Amino acid sequence: MVGIHHRENSFSTKWIEYCELNNIQYKIIDCYKNNIIEEVKDCDYILWHWHHTLTRDALFAKQLIHSFELMGKKVFPNSDTSWHYDDKVGQKYLFESVNAPFINTYVFYNKKEAIEWVNNTNFPKIFKLRGGAGANNVSMCKEKDDAIKKINKAFLNGFNSRNKFYTLEKNLWQFKRDKNLKSFINIFKGMIRIFIPSESDKNSTIEKNYVYFQDFIPDNNCDYRIVIIGEKAFGFKRMVRDGDFRASGSGKTIYDHKEIPVECLKLAFDTTKKIKSQSAAYDFVFLNGIPVIIEVSFAFAFGYKNCSGYWDDNLNWVEKNFFPEYFMIENLINDK
Repeated sequence: MVGIHHRENSFSTKWIEYCELNNIQYKIIDCYKNNIIEEVKDCDYILWHWHHTLTRDALFAKQLIHSFELMGKKVFPNSDTSWHYDDKVGQKYLFESVNAPFINTYVFYNKKEAIEWVNNTNFPKIFKLRGGAGANNVSMCKEKDDAIKKINKAFLNGFNSRNKFYTLEKNLWQFKRDKNLKSFINIFKGMIRIFIPSESDKNSTIEKNYVYFQDFIPDNNCDYRIVIIGEKAFGFKRMVRDGDFRASGSGKTIYDHKEIPVECLKLAFDTTKKIKSQSAAYDFVFLNGIPVIIEVSFAFAFGYKNCSGYWDDNLNWVEKNFFPEYFMIENLINDK
């Protein structure tokens, strides 16, 4: 029996479709129910596409997944795959522990130590909060004073994990790029959210008492998103926004598989084996001709729909329409 927690706009729609197409017995479960442990006792496999922006998911998903595993259930995503989801601080330790090529990253939990480091490092540096996607909560410190302001704020009032002003800024940028009705409407939605917060905004956390910096890697006009699921990979190239340093969230994407460097694919497959992840979506840039990882996530947006195929783990290209959600459930059931 396969247990699937269903949520709109998630992997679960295709998981359900896969089960129905292949006559696999499944049932819809609700991971928010008080009796969820009892509910899944007859399940051999459990799939839950939990999301970092949903407050209640972030509150207990990792703990529930580990509890499922203690029951002997096969879970997607499992603990190895999801414990570092939307946690850039955790990913620093993860990549360092397996010697994966990772952008030099600096985390401090003491204000004095952070300022001492600032006084002895070079700039620019990239400042990030531990959570956030689409380049949210990411900014550049061009000089020492910029970094010290971030440090002072981090160890005083902290930062709201949901930056409504950045969202509005992104909506304005997208309207300049797309010039369509949808992007125009999004500007007004962003303005409204500044004064009337959404439920997620109301439940947002304050990030404080730590700072996270990464080296800025110059001379990259793009990054590469590579997704590994079991023995398959797909990816695309994301161009940096005009007048900016960020590629994530730019919407300027190239799907030609010939544009993907083979070095990124090799590194992605190798690192995924080391961190024992069922699904890993990496962002890469190049440093002195060598790919380095920016961050990773088990979940990803639906941009893959424009990919014309995928690679196997021998780097053979397979020209074929595909659904990565199918790969996820196939690997879980076949224990890959």
